[in-house]
Amino acid sequence: MKQDSAEYQTFEASDENYYPDVSFRQPESGSADAPEEVEPIWFQTHFEDSMEMYADAETVAKHLNNHKTWFCQCASPMKAEPIGENGYDLLIGRFGAFGYRVEARIGLELLPPDAEGCYLIQTIPVPDYTSPGYEVDFRSAMKLVEIPSQEFAADWPSAERAKLPPAITSATWKLDLAVGVCFPKFIRSMSQPLIEKTGDALLEKIIKQVNRRLTYKTQLVFHESLGIPFPKNPKKH
Repeated sequence: MKQDSAEYQTFEASDENYYPDVSFRQPESGSADAPEEVEPIWFQTHFEDSMEMYADAETVAKHLNNHKTWFCQCASPMKAEPIGENGYDLLIGRFGAFGYRVEARIGLELLPPDAEGCYLIQTIPVPDYTSPGYEVDFRSAMKLVEIPSQEFAADWPSAERAKLPPAITSATWKLDLAVGVCFPKFIRSMSQPLIEKTGDALLEKIIKQVNRRLTYKTQLVFHESLGIPFPKNPKKH
């Protein structure tokens, strides 16, 4: 994975490729590919995952709260630019099916933890930008759970367990994502179940791949920035 890649991705229903970077710009109005004024077809997915951070919960929380120091770096190869105090303009890439592509760009707000220590991320408008033929509703919630290392790594080899700090932190999150796309007429004439099945599968594929890369880079940047060893979980290898 390229830390400073200037590329972003195109996702198709059957394959994936890499395309040159594009700048943050408003698509030209009146484009020949602009969709008609129709009701969007909605696709939805629910996703859950977790990651381990090899430090106590307070240390992890301080790092996460200072997202300006790590979010844009961890989002690469996606493009991210700050919006205000807690928001980001995120260019995910192109995705599509049936020969129709959409350039996905959304605004996300990383809210400070609430009274229960829950970190929420939600969709926000991107200034001076109107999405070309799609809508996104992104809602995620993450919690930090501190676990004694002896409990977390009870079945690890003793040599590996000895490398751990007294406690590790598990960050667990849930994501509910809905995307509405205003397809052109040639796609709307297809079978509705086929469109929905293909769209849901593509959305799930995008989420899993983006999540895998973002999770890894978030872990890597956290441990490297604090000089904390990042031992591999022997049960996953």
